Amino acid sequence: MSLLHLSEKDLRAIGFRWPELAGVIGKAIASIDKGDYAQPLKPYLRYGNSANRIIAMPAYIGGGIHAAGIKWIASFPGNLSAGLPRAHSVTILNDADTGKPSAILNTATVSAVRTAAVSCFMLERWLASRSPVNRKLRIGIIGWGPIGQIHYEMCRTLFGDSIDHIYLTDIRGIEITGELSPNGRDELLDRVTIADSWQSWYPHCNVVITCTAGSARYVNVPPTPGTLLLDVSLRDYQLEAIQAIRSIVVDDWTEICREDTDIELLHRETGLQASDVMTLGDVGCRNALSGLADEETVLFCPMGMAAFDVAIAHWFVQQGNSLGIGTWLD
Repeated sequence: MSLLHLSEKDLRAIGFRWPELAGVIGKAIASIDKGDYAQPLKPYLRYGNSANRIIAMPAYIGGGIHAAGIKWIASFPGNLSAGLPRAHSVTILNDADTGKPSAILNTATVSAVRTAAVSCFMLERWLASRSPVNRKLRIGIIGWGPIGQIHYEMCRTLFGDSIDHIYLTDIRGIEITGELSPNGRDELLDRVTIADSWQSWYPHCNVVITCTAGSARYVNVPPTPGTLLLDVSLRDYQLEAIQAIRSIVVDDWTEICREDTDIELLHRETGLQASDVMTLGDVGCRNALSGLADEETVLFCPMGMAAFDVAIAHWFVQQGNSLGIGTWLD
């Protein structure tokens, strides 16, 4: 039995082709909306420090993807103070017809790319729903770890012409030497501000992306009307900041309404129910954002769908096979 091994270096050699990756997410959303997928509720393994967790994420995704596998991802926030990555993960794909293991992706980058690709999908559709005069982006990113950096790269690559300004904040500070972009000259540098606090730019942004690793909620003021909140790290907003928001999008209600997420906070404190929110299927398949006024704030909370990880890993394996990138293991 042989299987393809893709490392972090291999994935970067293949490249992050964001239009294609967002297209993969779109196909997966369509398959999920039709019920052509299988995805058990992911279990959380905890021991010792309750802040640490290792999560099993198995899934099958059908449609034009037809892939099965599992992502096994560890999140240990305390690693950051020791100079180690917060997240470590490995993704294993199986042949969807025979079950034979076919590939192993030994890198947390699969998870980071999936996260940014889902944000890309949501941002594209939110931007398309707005009137032409309100399509300039003022983006704020809180957290400059791997997830924040890959969101910056995605935004820079896909939405550069629409970006007025990007603000970056991290409680550990941000030091930039050379270019922000790993792919050469970054034409956005003159539109980037590194700020000590998110409060200084929060009222001026219409897209806010939270990519933090902390457990304490800190955003305590409502956003400016018409803002898209990409709540990537899921536990950033205090109740007073989000309780008035009526347009809420989730990837999966059963997954997201647990583990002390901001959605569970709203469920617990305001009675928010599954019937009160939109899904990515509503957004992608039924154009649910099209009827919203530009002044309507949208909160997007993605717990992270195993089916998306499998779909993204499958795309990388296809590209690796096509380009001759990766190592075959016996």
